[in-house]
Amino acid sequence: MAMQIVGRERRKLRIRRKISGTLEKPRMSVFRSAKHIYAQVVDDAAGKTVAHASTLSRDVRGDATEATKLDAAKRVGQAIAKLLLAKGIDRVVFDRNGYLYHGRVRALADAARAAGLKF
Repeated sequence: MAMQIVGRERRKLRIRRKISGTLEKPRMSVFRSAKHIYAQVVDDAAGKTVAHASTLSRDVRGDATEATKLDAAKRVGQAIAKLLLAKGIDRVVFDRNGYLYHGRVRALADAARAAGLKF
């Protein structure tokens, strides 16, 4: 009996069929757990991770320990934008990874936009 793919995994696969990252415009993928949020920028053509940031990163972790999860997501968005702009990348394709564009996912995206990234 085949296993059914449901919920977020189904949405994730549907989204990934349509978007893909290149070196000029890599894909920014977001993963959200109960405690942390992670952002990873991937060049799908080469299969390489260009940059990553999370609430566990050293530069974000110090400030985020007493912050709310929403504030921590904003800090991760600013951190990933800073890393990418330092590498000369200012445009990305946003992959919400099956999550609704709401709450922490939206806060991360808005903070990255405010820091200078274009989606």
